[in-house]
Amino acid sequence: MGRAGGEPLSHADRGGRPGRLLRRADPRGPVASARAQLLGRGRSASQGRGDERGPDRGVAGPRVSHRPPTALSPALRLPHAVSHRRDRHHRCRGLPGGAQRHPLPARRRRLRPDGIRAEGHGARELARRQGAHGRAAAVLDRSGGQRRPVRARHRALAQSHGPPPAIAAGVSTVRVLRLVLAYDGTAYAGWQVQPDAPTVQGHLTHAARRLLGPATRVVGASRTDAGVHALGQVASVATESALSATAVQGALNAMLPADIRVLRVGDADAGFDARRHARRKRYAYLIDNGAVASPLLRRYAWHVRVSLDVSAMRAGLGRLRGVHDFSAFRAAPGRSQRPVCHVSALHVVQHRSRLAIVVSADRYLHHMVRNIVGSAVAIGRGTRPSAWMGDVLASRDRTTAGPTAPAQGLTLLRVLY
Repeated sequence: MGRAGGEPLSHADRGGRPGRLLRRADPRGPVASARAQLLGRGRSASQGRGDERGPDRGVAGPRVSHRPPTALSPALRLPHAVSHRRDRHHRCRGLPGGAQRHPLPARRRRLRPDGIRAEGHGARELARRQGAHGRAAAVLDRSGGQRRPVRARHRALAQSHGPPPAIAAGVSTVRVLRLVLAYDGTAYAGWQVQPDAPTVQGHLTHAARRLLGPATRVVGASRTDAGVHALGQVASVATESALSATAVQGALNAMLPADIRVLRVGDADAGFDARRHARRKRYAYLIDNGAVASPLLRRYAWHVRVSLDVSAMRAGLGRLRGVHDFSAFRAAPGRSQRPVCHVSALHVVQHRSRLAIVVSADRYLHHMVRNIVGSAVAIGRGTRPSAWMGDVLASRDRTTAGPTAPAQGLTLLRVLY
């Protein structure tokens, strides 16, 4: 039956027509026929009819034996993904007898040519392994389509989202902000942070870290004492935040108590330190010299009922201008290793019943301004002569000076750089 030269198939009795159950031998020979099918240029005809039509049963199945099949030439090998068991680093590689007990099909043991795209069972595994080692020119998506090369995708991702976190952290720079503050120091234990007391620096640091990050550092130009006020305190804030100066000022004022205000915010030079880079600081001490204390000044002035001799006070304070050892006007001996200060200006300004003693110096000792004011008031009351101020300065003895003036009358006016 059928055409001459063909051989009957094993399922000839299952309803196929006689003419279709025989296959003519390929005149090019078995090797050429196999090569055409492997490279996709030929396809075996399906057998059967209707729901019986399936894989060609005339094609011999893969050989399974303990002896590996004869290898074809490289041009005839089927393109496929490299099996994970052929990976030189696989945990099963090198086990004795493994290849003998579990021989792989011939099509799984062949390397795919570079010019043919991987398809089928091992395509995803091949793309994953090659991409992990940086050798893949392209990867396949879930549907088998080709996507952009791995390096191109990584480069596009970096351009759209910025550098990776590790690189960004390495190139980030610290930004320094310069803040000008005003505060009423009545409710605070001074500027400097203390563990069990509210301070101006403590409130400012807490607000700045909430806004700019936990690593933010706050440094003040002057460490004002408890109860001392400020109209021009300067603080340097080191941060990595990119918020604008206007946004920082508004946000800090929204978080700070009402008696602490940020007047100005600006960018400073890298490395700016508000305390170390200050050249001079200017303080003013306010005295209420009226017969009756003003209720509006009770938190910001020292009320001295006795009328003061302003001319004698000016003469005595004039002896303190210049560079001197101010040990006699510091709170306690040994607190500062450098008692020498340069007082560049020392004035007494009078307006009706109010007096202001203004002092400018490059540095100050603890309670230095308040001790100078107490000694000047002693001269103004007439209990001490003007020349006495020079004797106190030369003695370098705190016990020879006048009393310490109350803290509420002292205000930091300005810090000069």
